[in-house]
Amino acid sequence: MKLSAEQLATFDEQGYIFFPNCFSEDEIALLRAEADNILKLDRPEVWREKTGAPRTAFAAHTFSPVFELLARHPRLIEPLRQLFGEDVYVHQFKLNAKAAFEGDVWQWHQDYGTWQRDDGMPAPRAMNIAVFLDEVMPINGPLLLIPKSHKQGVFDAGHDKSTTSYPLWTLDKDTVTKLASAAADGSGVGIVAPTGKPGSVLMFHGNLVHASPPNITPYPRKIVYLTLCAVSNHITKFTRPAFIAHRDFTPIVPAEDDALREYARAHRVAAE
Repeated sequence: MKLSAEQLATFDEQGYIFFPNCFSEDEIALLRAEADNILKLDRPEVWREKTGAPRTAFAAHTFSPVFELLARHPRLIEPLRQLFGEDVYVHQFKLNAKAAFEGDVWQWHQDYGTWQRDDGMPAPRAMNIAVFLDEVMPINGPLLLIPKSHKQGVFDAGHDKSTTSYPLWTLDKDTVTKLASAAADGSGVGIVAPTGKPGSVLMFHGNLVHASPPNITPYPRKIVYLTLCAVSNHITKFTRPAFIAHRDFTPIVPAEDDALREYARAHRVAAE
């Protein structure tokens, strides 16, 4: 999947691009079933909310053949190779679950701020591609973005270790208010919440300020975040566990475009 000139211009201006219906229903059914199984596991990579509900499963691509294929999927890899002009590697792989009624907040932050402070990543030549496994609605904890905030570099942040079960470098209220005001259009709203059906994909800049509210609805919201980094920009500090900040900088060899469908077919045949 290559980005058009219009998409490249939108990404440069807004800091994100949204692709509805990037993956088929069959592909998403396979990924969602695998995600549900992984979130039940008791292993170090699976972090939970203070209530015990699943929050994040790290590095699922290292122990799940289904997510290993997703981590090499050309629809996700090619746009970043195009943007960076070089090969990429997996810096981080997260399965984020906003469980029904129990999914907690993700505070306002920049991802590159964490990668720079904790992992020694030299430059913001890495970003997230988010794959919606469930329908993301305005009511079930969607990702909130502040358009154009990626153009202002890395902001000062505090290391919040108490609000949730996961420590995060977070921005203060004044900073977020100023950024949202600067991004506001004629409606006076400077925050967007991309929503869509399962199979939609959101790509956003590593410096784009974002957050997500709690999910107090009966509707779960699972999203896979594949963080891809330019190989020449690999991390230089190893302060976090390897399953959170990967240390294998091998360039990704993309899978075939129909790899997930072929796996689903083979799995059904084997199951019979």
